[in-house]
Amino acid sequence: MPRPRCCRTIVGQPACKLFQPVGTPASGSEPVGLSLEEYEAIRLADHEGLYQEQAAERMGVSRATFGRTLESARKKVAQALVLGQALRIEVTQA
Repeated sequence: MPRPRCCRTIVGQPACKLFQPVGTPASGSEPVGLSLEEYEAIRLADHEGLYQEQAAERMGVSRATFGRTLESARKKVAQALVLGQALRIEVTQA
């Protein structure tokens, strides 16, 4: 049986929930989904410029967990940029 997932600290909601390349139809390919947790990891590491250790502390997770979350988030953002897909931030947590 897997370990229960610990709570993550997420500060606020994103200002925009959907980013779409100009000139692409809304009914085009399925948008890339970025979880709120991944959004927070990008915000702390790339926008605020925190080291992974500091950012992990702020989110209340281990540095390794933060690193995996950040890697996943960056991969999704890169996919959206390179392939011209929309990027949707999923604000509901399961």
